[in-house]
Amino acid sequence: MDIRPVRTGRDMRRFLRLPWRIYAGDPNWVPPLLSEVRAKLDPRRHPFFQHGEAASFLAVRDGEDVGRVTAIVDRNHNAAHGDRTGFFGLFECLNDAGAARALLDAAAAWCRERGMDALRGPMNLSMNDECAFLLEGFDSPPAVMMPYNPPYYLDLMEACGLAKAKDLFAFRLDSDRTGTAKVEAALARLPKTQEFSFRTISKDRLLDDALKVAEIYNAGWRGNWGFVPWTAEDMRHMARGLAHVADFDIILLAEREGRPVGFAFGLPNLNEVLIRLNGRLTPLGYVKFLAGRRSIQGVRALVFGVLPECAHTGLAYLLYDRFARAILSKGYAWCELSWQLEDNEAVNRFAASLGAVPYKKYRIYERPISGKGA
Repeated sequence: MDIRPVRTGRDMRRFLRLPWRIYAGDPNWVPPLLSEVRAKLDPRRHPFFQHGEAASFLAVRDGEDVGRVTAIVDRNHNAAHGDRTGFFGLFECLNDAGAARALLDAAAAWCRERGMDALRGPMNLSMNDECAFLLEGFDSPPAVMMPYNPPYYLDLMEACGLAKAKDLFAFRLDSDRTGTAKVEAALARLPKTQEFSFRTISKDRLLDDALKVAEIYNAGWRGNWGFVPWTAEDMRHMARGLAHVADFDIILLAEREGRPVGFAFGLPNLNEVLIRLNGRLTPLGYVKFLAGRRSIQGVRALVFGVLPECAHTGLAYLLYDRFARAILSKGYAWCELSWQLEDNEAVNRFAASLGAVPYKKYRIYERPISGKGA
């Protein structure tokens, strides 16, 4: 068994192509766009590297690539939480406990050299990206920007000495549940004259509005487990990436006296199209992508929330009502609310009050990497 740092272009091509061996024949796997993964790991192109660093490794047994991992340090996370946590991400591995252990040991050693005392993951590259392993709900493909993995990854983590750090929930809401009696009752109790105004985000002012969303997110989520603040460059990068695939009719901003106080961020479930492109957006693939977008049935509500000062004003229900009307008017059939921390009772109660049901569960793992128990 050799653990080899990814240094050359050839190494990176092997790193990128390994999942096709892991998921061969799995009908629920959505191949990632190779160009996007490559760009994510390029310090010259991705703003993550303004506040973090990463190194990728391949596991090679008898001349064959059997696993991969990326070791990560996110200074913004550690500053927000006052800890020294390193991360691993982009993990893929055959059902080989020896290979998994060697990969995670390499990631732990790399993080330890940089002063970290715990290893947590997976994160691709942070909590604001894809994160966690799928724990329950292997019977269907993931929604856009949500993870998927073989069930045996959970056994590999435990065999390598990692334990549960936190579980995440994904809720599903079908179109026949969008007008629950509880939502209607909540709206009926609100004053007839509201202090809030609502608008969609337009492509013309996308970058400015994206920074407003980041401001709300950073203020509203600051106390949450695993929170990582969105920097201006992080948010601009994401906004530019979504500009050509977003449906701006389902991205809503709530304002009070001209100040942004809440938002609902929905994205068409692009995985319904990407699952057929095999990781490459060739000219023909782009034609298929454009054609397939018109038949997308689902929406993922990536982030939905309000500032703490508006938590008990009914704004959440007002935002949801407008969001639900928007997705129904566009012909979408279902919506995934994801992800939610298992112990965020307020958010999980709100999702349940809408008629949403938990249908997938995810797990983040960790282990100490310095001192006793490492």
